[in-house]
Amino acid sequence: MIRATLAALALSCSFAAVAAAAQDAKDPYLWLEDIEGKKALDWVKKENAATDKLIRNRPGFEKDRLRAKEILDDNRQIADPGEVMGDTITNFWRDAANPRGIWRQSPLDAYLAGKPVWTTLIDVDALGKAEKQSWVWHGADCLAPDYRRCLISVSPGGTDADIVREWDRPTKSFVKDGFALPQAKSSVTWENADALLVATDYGAGSMTASGYPRIVKRWKRGTPLSAAATLIEGEAGDVGMGVFAFMDGDKRWPMISRNKTFYTSDVYLPHPADGDYNSSIIPDTADLRAVIDGQAIIFLNEAFADFPAGSLLALPLDTMARGDQVPFVPVMTPTKSQAIENVAASKNVLWVKALDDVEGKLFALRRDQPHGRWSQKEVPVTANATMAIAGTVDDRDLAFVTAETMLMPPTLYAVGEAGAPQTIQSLPATFDAKDMTVEKRFATSKDGTKIPYFLVRKTGAAGPVPALVHAYGGFRAAQTPGYLTGQPYRAGPLGLFWVEDRNAYVLANIRGGGEYGPAWHQAALREKRQNSFDDLHAVAEDLVATGVSRKGKIAISGRSNGGVLVGAAMEQRPDLYGAVISGSPLKDMRRYNKLLAGASWVAEYGDPDNPDDWAFLSKYSPYQNIRKGVKYPPIFLYLSTKDDRVHPGHARKFAARLAEYGNSVYYHEYLEGGHSVGADHAEDAVRAAMLHAFLLRELVEKD
Repeated sequence: MIRATLAALALSCSFAAVAAAAQDAKDPYLWLEDIEGKKALDWVKKENAATDKLIRNRPGFEKDRLRAKEILDDNRQIADPGEVMGDTITNFWRDAANPRGIWRQSPLDAYLAGKPVWTTLIDVDALGKAEKQSWVWHGADCLAPDYRRCLISVSPGGTDADIVREWDRPTKSFVKDGFALPQAKSSVTWENADALLVATDYGAGSMTASGYPRIVKRWKRGTPLSAAATLIEGEAGDVGMGVFAFMDGDKRWPMISRNKTFYTSDVYLPHPADGDYNSSIIPDTADLRAVIDGQAIIFLNEAFADFPAGSLLALPLDTMARGDQVPFVPVMTPTKSQAIENVAASKNVLWVKALDDVEGKLFALRRDQPHGRWSQKEVPVTANATMAIAGTVDDRDLAFVTAETMLMPPTLYAVGEAGAPQTIQSLPATFDAKDMTVEKRFATSKDGTKIPYFLVRKTGAAGPVPALVHAYGGFRAAQTPGYLTGQPYRAGPLGLFWVEDRNAYVLANIRGGGEYGPAWHQAALREKRQNSFDDLHAVAEDLVATGVSRKGKIAISGRSNGGVLVGAAMEQRPDLYGAVISGSPLKDMRRYNKLLAGASWVAEYGDPDNPDDWAFLSKYSPYQNIRKGVKYPPIFLYLSTKDDRVHPGHARKFAARLAEYGNSVYYHEYLEGGHSVGADHAEDAVRAAMLHAFLLRELVEKD
């Protein structure tokens, strides 16, 4: 019976493979997947030129571009805290004079007083010029407790793949004959001053089907990478291996993560006796969020034992590393309306930022030393705002917290358990918001679920006006309202321009994200994806029903996973939407798992090579569901040739098929910028101006 079942399964898989190959053979635009191919790039240049001709010479375009760049380059930015290194703090800064940015440091006390004294550590523009490379900053990992040596990561043109080099902070120079990794999608961290944990491309067979490292090695100083000793190997079907470390006081905890799927990982800890890395008892569906007072703090994405999904638990690290029996201690369980989003530790305090009906709340938690129980209290910061934990100051038990709304510019606070938050930097208003209002509303989706959304428009706006709705709906990523100069995400001040035109801007909190914890994500997972599309339709219908806008005057915007969302939405309801913005998008769900990092997302969407999964994927896959004879709303597709996460072929093929069927397509593919499509503010400013012109042309100027 078992052999018969396996034979039937093999036959089914064989038929699926044949069917997939036949489907590919029928795809007339498969050649557009050749990222750097001459024919494909000639097509890209032609499409870019056509869009430029429509957009760049429009009245107001240059004014928008200059204003967007001025806003993005404004020196009155929050100097976001980087790593606190003893009595020093770092920051990465970009402005007009430093388009690729500078990594710099200031004395901590001066920073806390709101009067930082900055010293440049690395000038990325100067480094790129000296090395004749278009470097984009990917970060620095400096080894505590002296933070002398750092691992510097930069990428050419903004790709996910980067190079890593050892750098000396006191001398501000790269270490001669120090650690250095060639360009790859690497994961690397310090094990100690003379050894690294490295997951990288070691050659044939060392990468997973998703394009990430499969093998973790220990690389000792003074030896070639080829001599590094293998510690843990994953499987080719895994997403990939990762390495990272936590500091708990003076103790460093290097760890290895085997990411089996996008949502399941095994965490390996070093054994105190021999340093070998052994799998821990942390549930593979949980996330390790912080380390404090010898405890690993984990977040439950699924219920475990008697503990509900969405809660935090504590596990003793030493006990777990020895392989002894481990107690699971509850730390925090959110209410039904809450979702734990950010977790960070200082020396004695665990800081938790939660969403409560998509508005931020901050909690400080402490562990009762004799009994191991945890107490919590809410720490007031700013009411009805979007908050984020930007870092901590370990020995002082402070948290850096930012707070903003769509109409209130960001403020950075240093927050303690008691007393009023200390303002470190509060930005002046970039625009006059006195005649604008923000409302939080709820739409009712097809299955009766209440979907929150934030609406901003001019005060007293009467009559239906064009509306722009941005949404995401996937990968547990909550969409929270930020200052209008940065809304929608990666579109610069487009939201601001749109509201100033007396139109409506909406941020929709559809299912698939993390706005209400794991259940909100799981409600749109795999075969339930239609729920996220229905949620978007519900928000748009609510705008019509309440007189905010009308059918055909609503634009929808989505990036990356949001490209699947808006692609499916425009096909399902071409009557409802009047324009579509789609950035770095997924569109071909038949082949997504074969393109770049696509195989890593099978846990989110399903496997198109599995006939049962393709049965539901095929119902909404945007590329496959374009129908001849249907008039779809005009679409603006923007992306980057250097995107090594979401393949450019998705957008290219979608644009070509839509145009073939007589639909209006605006297309702009930047050479650089990677998945974020923004190597610098100049590109971001052009994109904001182009998208504004597109919306005006399609929703305002046309009847």
